Amino acid sequence: MIEFKKVTKYYGNHKALNNINLHVKQGEFISMVGMSGAGKSTMLKLLVGEEQLDDGSILIDDIDMTKIRKSDLPYLRRKIGVVFQDIKLLPKRTAFENVAFAMEVSGHTKEQINKDVPRILELVGLTHKTHNFPHEMSGGEKQRVAIARSLAHRPVLLLADEPTGNLDEINAAEVIDLLLKINELGTTVLLATHAADLVNKIKKRVITIEGGQITMEQEKGKYKL
Repeated sequence: MIEFKKVTKYYGNHKALNNINLHVKQGEFISMVGMSGAGKSTMLKLLVGEEQLDDGSILIDDIDMTKIRKSDLPYLRRKIGVVFQDIKLLPKRTAFENVAFAMEVSGHTKEQINKDVPRILELVGLTHKTHNFPHEMSGGEKQRVAIARSLAHRPVLLLADEPTGNLDEINAAEVIDLLLKINELGTTVLLATHAADLVNKIKKRVITIEGGQITMEQEKGKYKL
């Protein structure tokens, strides 16, 4: 589904990624681990076209990111859901309205929105928070709304960039459980994190990144640096 071929990325004179090769199969759950600045977030940004690589190529469903036109990027991004550490919910909109907004900008009809949003909120366990605003929710609940929003256009790939970074241990575990549930439903998940305890509990494929390079791969691995 995803293939990095000899990918190199510079920020000025700093080589953020150095000759990265990676193959991701449809339906995998991969934890990308490493210290801050290792290159995890850069890899995710390249996948959504937020950054451009300097050498090599990235294929997503046989689409070459080095050749895609800017006008086609929005269509590719509809295949990809993204969840950040910085939750970025719309503060003056309810949980329902935050998810609905993501569907509106993707061109869904009002009928589709009214049908799908309750189902998505049920999936993330937030039916009881449908009409609550972000300031009325806990950190874990807000992150689950953010995940619900990322699922609004039914992505085949979910990118989670340090989604538990601002959460306590209990809420962080709940978010990881939700990502695993989404993966079981068929969505490919790439999780970038430095939360060792959570990675060790997931027991899925682990890729270790250090200094912009993949230094270790484990099929059912643990956090190792």
